[in-house]
Amino acid sequence: MPLWHIYHPPNTYSDEDKAEFAQAITEIYTGVGLPAFYAVVLFKEIDRSSFYVGGTASDDTVRIVVEHLARHLDDPVLRERSTRRLNAVMEPFTRDRGLHWEFHTYESPRDLWMIAGQFPPLPGSDGEKIWVAANKPVPL
Repeated sequence: MPLWHIYHPPNTYSDEDKAEFAQAITEIYTGVGLPAFYAVVLFKEIDRSSFYVGGTASDDTVRIVVEHLARHLDDPVLRERSTRRLNAVMEPFTRDRGLHWEFHTYESPRDLWMIAGQFPPLPGSDGEKIWVAANKPVPL
């Protein structure tokens, strides 16, 4: 499960922008075989008076925290490729709008994650394929 926390100044993104950004994020993961419902994106507006960068209030910064649970990358080359791919999805919603952006990714241990009271099926397993087809965590 990828969980994206997108911290941004008020009025940075319209409802349409948020939907487009969330869809672009979701496509990263469905493109590697994950169920679409694994992708969760939270947009969190932060007022200038509560958003400081380098000790100075900021109204042009987007800070993104990505949590990966379903897949982990141990290979440094794949990690760099993944990080660049995530950045490329962000750029139309950050750089191309004249915003400053930063992000980092966490990888949580798989055994500390459940959905609807179930441990998710293993990557590439028949169970995961069932979840992809159903686009929900059906009992296995």
